[in-house]
Amino acid sequence: MRAVRVHRYHEDPSIDDVDEPKLQGPLDVIIRIGGAGVCRTDLHIIEGQWDEIQHPQLPYVIGHENAGWVQEIGEGVTNVAVGDTVILHPQPSCGLCLACRAGDDMHCENAFFPGLSNNDGGMAEYLRTTARACVKLDAATDPADVAALADAGITAYHAVRKAVPLLPPGTTAVVQGAGGLGHIGIQCLKALTATRVVVVDRSPDALALARDIGADETVTADGDHVAAVTDLTGGGANVVLDFVAEQGAEMDAWHMTGANGSMFVIGYGGELSIPTLDFVAGEKNVIGNIVGTYTDLAELMVLAQSGKVTLHTRKYPLDRAVDALHDLDAGRVRGRAILVP
Repeated sequence: MRAVRVHRYHEDPSIDDVDEPKLQGPLDVIIRIGGAGVCRTDLHIIEGQWDEIQHPQLPYVIGHENAGWVQEIGEGVTNVAVGDTVILHPQPSCGLCLACRAGDDMHCENAFFPGLSNNDGGMAEYLRTTARACVKLDAATDPADVAALADAGITAYHAVRKAVPLLPPGTTAVVQGAGGLGHIGIQCLKALTATRVVVVDRSPDALALARDIGADETVTADGDHVAAVTDLTGGGANVVLDFVAEQGAEMDAWHMTGANGSMFVIGYGGELSIPTLDFVAGEKNVIGNIVGTYTDLAELMVLAQSGKVTLHTRKYPLDRAVDALHDLDAGRVRGRAILVP
């Protein structure tokens, strides 16, 4: 089969012919990929940023946002059948550790992460995962239309879900970055809360998309945006969701957060430098966020299949994976890039 593999860090991946994955255990599932999302994390992987955390053996197949059709199942699988349309939680979990028992399966002690850990991902024609990762979809769903919800979607949803108790009517939430994750976060905020949503981005196209999907106010990130948001919010927002968190944006997010407010960090790559007195005097919070749980994915798919959260995508054939990665890196992708084998 064809697959997108990283051979060396700081170099483009290549399209290789490799063996199809095989079942390795009774709960394994082989998926025929219908869509694989292209994520900024893939760019970070290629840069070697995940090497110390995950230690993948090169070369390996990237791709952690996947949806498709069940091709083959292990003898112990009962929740899906061959032919089912599914979206995959990106991190198959064991179901037995304390984190899994508590529904906190993204912190599973025995999880693996296809496309990040030493396990081949889904930028390929087939992928091996487990039954615990599969969420069944309506048979009419095109996997390419929803694939990026498997990671970008549940990461955004997970952060918004945590922020909901802080956002009763009359509050304001700022979304910094209306790209692949941010445009999902905007829709989740509108679906789950009555808060006023202010979106900050440097791209006019991204801000236009934000308005189309429900943003109440938009602000151009032009150097004066922190002051503009402070004026709009009467001193700072109740919640700031930072989907950028690099190149200084992380400090902008902190300064846009009002007294007794909370800054949710979803993007990464930058570094916060905050005097401890600012935490104490302002009673401000910084909250980290990682990929959401299986339950988050199931809930998000209810919103998606009811039309309340829609992915804006640009599709590429699998053979143009490098073009998709370059377009993402250059800011030429509005919404999410999706590879279709």
